[in-house]
Amino acid sequence: MGQYVAASEIRAAFSAAMSAMYRTEVPAYGTLMELVAEVNGKVLATDPALRHSLDATNSLGRISEERHGAIRLGTPAELAMMRRVFAVMGMFPVGYYDLSEAGVPVHSTAFRPVGEDALSINPFRVFTSLLRLDLIADETLRAEAEAVLNKRQIFTDEAVALVEQAEKSGSLDKADADRFVGEVLETFRWHDKANVSEDMYHRLHDAHRLMADVVSFKGPHINHLTPRTLDIDAVQDLMPSRAIAPKAIVEGPPTRACPILLRQTSFKALEEPVSFRSEDGPWKSGSHTARFGEIEQRGIALTPKGRALYDQLLTETRSKVRPAADGSNAEAYVAALGETFKQFPDDWAGIRAVGLGYFTYSLTAAGEKSAPRPDADIETLIADGLVRFDPITYEDFLPVSAAGIFQSNLGDDAAQEFQASPNQMRFEADLGTAVLNEFDHYAAIEQASFESCLAALGKLQAAE
Repeated sequence: MGQYVAASEIRAAFSAAMSAMYRTEVPAYGTLMELVAEVNGKVLATDPALRHSLDATNSLGRISEERHGAIRLGTPAELAMMRRVFAVMGMFPVGYYDLSEAGVPVHSTAFRPVGEDALSINPFRVFTSLLRLDLIADETLRAEAEAVLNKRQIFTDEAVALVEQAEKSGSLDKADADRFVGEVLETFRWHDKANVSEDMYHRLHDAHRLMADVVSFKGPHINHLTPRTLDIDAVQDLMPSRAIAPKAIVEGPPTRACPILLRQTSFKALEEPVSFRSEDGPWKSGSHTARFGEIEQRGIALTPKGRALYDQLLTETRSKVRPAADGSNAEAYVAALGETFKQFPDDWAGIRAVGLGYFTYSLTAAGEKSAPRPDADIETLIADGLVRFDPITYEDFLPVSAAGIFQSNLGDDAAQEFQASPNQMRFEADLGTAVLNEFDHYAAIEQASFESCLAALGKLQAAE
């Protein structure tokens, strides 16, 4: 066996392979990538402060490589195996998302790298949802759907064997890592032959369009890959000029000088030809709509206090204007969102002062050359120009935004009412492990940077 390959290297190879495959399957994704690269280049050329902040936090190089994908799984066994697959790539479940509160019968987590070094090498994420058949009212249809799902195997035998090998050995050598990427890619590939009859497909579709997408096919085809932009409003405005029709509104917070959390937009899902099983033998032609293009802009990770304020302001906005699925009140919604969010500070110092966001601390050039006064605290060190603070990028997702993207691409009539039904304990039991709490994770990053900064200053002082 050759030298072991690092998990981050396997993740980078898989992300690149996934991007190449999706670009072939959905050509509009390639157009979107070109547009995002163009917008990002212009932003970096005209905003030296942003470039400096990205460079200072070791984030600049990752922007062009950054992607997140999304898949929808059907059974607990699929979820548990997917966790093991992603672990080989150094990706771990972070956060629990209950999308039933927004009318989508799934709950989810995000598999992603968690360390700063791993994120800087390749920050590939996959938002992974598990279908909640228990939320579907039709008991007969639930039982039929469960029977279909229990018959399928979404992983190749070779992929499973390579995962087991990696678990025993701690990693894979180059040849096996290459085989692993190729085999796992098959799980995410689009298959145009359905597992169900046309009649069952339509019954699933009528119960919920997402249910039809999960149950009807051989595997959890990747339904979008999302590049990261530094100006989502510019991308939204330019999409029509590239023959891409964007959704009516950008999900998440409004346009801000200091971006918070996550903003997302997308283009409408494609109607793609599929074939359905037929009792008399021949396949029957039909169509299915699921895969789309998405773009995201990431801002600062918020503390529990900041997230509570965000949720409050979003709820307040939607009580005034609830965005219509057809986009008919988009202008009114965007105006209400901007007005309501004036209550959220829009400068980094203001956000930090009232404890709404997470920051990393580091020495400035002056701080690296001279030690502070022995009794100086962090605020004094910042005021004296010896320490700087930079926002920690939000690496995770927002359930209402995710549901908004899902619904806009499932059709205008896809929004349904489910009683909010969070069940993190059940999800973690199905997953086979606990999910990482995102707030604890960001707080630990902030605290580690704080302590490292003070330790460095202490060494400087001791050396004088």
